[in-house]
Amino acid sequence: MAFVTGGARGIGAAVVRRLVRDGAAVAFTYRGSADLAAALATGLKEAGGQALAIQSDAGDPVALRQAIHQAASHFGKIDILVNNAGVLKFGAIETLPLEDFDQTIDVNVRAVFVASQAVLPHMGAGGRIINIGSTNADRMPFTGGAVYAMSKSALKGLVQGMARDLGPRGITVNNVQPGPVNTDMNPEAGDFAKDLHGMMALPRHAEADEIAGMVAYVASAEAGFITGAHLMIDGGFSA
Repeated sequence: MAFVTGGARGIGAAVVRRLVRDGAAVAFTYRGSADLAAALATGLKEAGGQALAIQSDAGDPVALRQAIHQAASHFGKIDILVNNAGVLKFGAIETLPLEDFDQTIDVNVRAVFVASQAVLPHMGAGGRIINIGSTNADRMPFTGGAVYAMSKSALKGLVQGMARDLGPRGITVNNVQPGPVNTDMNPEAGDFAKDLHGMMALPRHAEADEIAGMVAYVASAEAGFITGAHLMIDGGFSA
């Protein structure tokens, strides 16, 4: 059974669809995309899969813990946690509001810790904790992205430490670090796309299903010896 934060759209929805397709029962959270979440869960169930949509704000630790416990109660256990929920706040250091800084940390970093801690009572040997990080943890070649890059860099230290802590329990912990992905947050047809492609070995955005494929591999038995890793899937953005 898998639990995915921010699973109603974009990369999260692609991950939900892929894990269900691979045979997992999946619970996923959404914050404001109620219609999309309901449509996704209904479509998957009509196709024979098991899916549960739970309204929860990843930035609210109480709500996030409750969602995990609800999913575990519904399905019996949690084998895979995908920390996908994230926010993207760009702005110059001189003017970026403190509220944007705090929200970035709350959702991109603290929620990963909260969800990982909350899932452990429901996860046994062979468990997988997978974070959706960013290539910007290693390369931020334009202005305005310092706080976002910092938040994704923080996951690297957290993952390496958690891998050590949870290795004796047979649980792996890894980051998947996408580059530009064609979602509503960063569309390939957007004004910024040409600049991004000029920095890449493969001058295009990824599709969300490509990121989901990497997540599915890390969640599989074949990836049982991978832990504490930061797996880049960025079309050579960081090359």
